[in-house]
Amino acid sequence: MTKVTLVIPTLNEAETIGEVIDTVPEGAVDEVLIVDGKSKDRTIEIAQERGARTIVELRRGYGRAYKTGFANAEGDIIVTLDGDMTYPSEVIGDLVKMLEDEGLDFITCDRLSNLDPKAMTRTHRFGNWVLVKAMNVLFRMKLKDSQSGMWVFRKRILEKINLTADGMPLSEEIKVEAWKKGFKCREVAIDYRPREGSGAKLNTWSDGWLNLRFLFKKRFSRSKK
Repeated sequence: MTKVTLVIPTLNEAETIGEVIDTVPEGAVDEVLIVDGKSKDRTIEIAQERGARTIVELRRGYGRAYKTGFANAEGDIIVTLDGDMTYPSEVIGDLVKMLEDEGLDFITCDRLSNLDPKAMTRTHRFGNWVLVKAMNVLFRMKLKDSQSGMWVFRKRILEKINLTADGMPLSEEIKVEAWKKGFKCREVAIDYRPREGSGAKLNTWSDGWLNLRFLFKKRFSRSKK
């Protein structure tokens, strides 16, 4: 039988991680794997109380946390989301079913089509618009959201894609790799809500520039190969 692992990177998410796990539909996943960046609150304890397996990743970075999670996931299918209640964990079962029923390899979720206006500032929305336009032009893609952190994919594709980013750019790199390596991919609109709690937050300008530079670097390093 197909096994599903939910991977969640966390850093000081004690206010929300319990609710995130609690709202996953019963039977939708077989394993919840928390990759924690050495939280100073009770994130790990709360997750463990709800049956999650936890790993502390001392190396910093969003991408690094995910790569550690992917390497340790026991599932044949991996689902990802954040620990701050922004993503709808209640739809995980539906997305996994879609992946299997339609024979897909990779699903990425589009936050922007059904965005709660309170979930992003105008600056953040503009930054997302710039990044998705850059990705689509540079890699000839047609995504609506290049930065979404909710994905559902078959673990086996990790053997054929090249994830180099240890930071936030992994969110765009995994999409580029999945699409350009010829896997059967789909983008699905989801609801995206205002974040809750006081855990780690994005720095709109520095993270935005980092992601934009990464796209250009990846595109033109590819062209030299």
